[in-house]
Amino acid sequence: MKELMGKPRLRWACRRGMLELDVLLAPFVEEGYDALTDEQKYTFEALLACDDPDLFAWFMGHGKSADPELQAMVNIIVNRVRV
Repeated sequence: MKELMGKPRLRWACRRGMLELDVLLAPFVEEGYDALTDEQKYTFEALLACDDPDLFAWFMGHGKSADPELQAMVNIIVNRVRV
């Protein structure tokens, strides 16, 4: 497996083009990321590689990811960071 990103790189990757995503992802890195398993951390990194419009739809409940692991991570973040 590849090496996990460090916190500085994660913080940078969480800076998106949409404020709605920033307010979900950035607090999660600070408050919830460390509690994830290594497998979930890899899934979180994969989630950060997704396009902003897809992430927005998934987080706002307008759609679901076809990948069950990504959708599970979206659910973890939404349940952890209540906006």
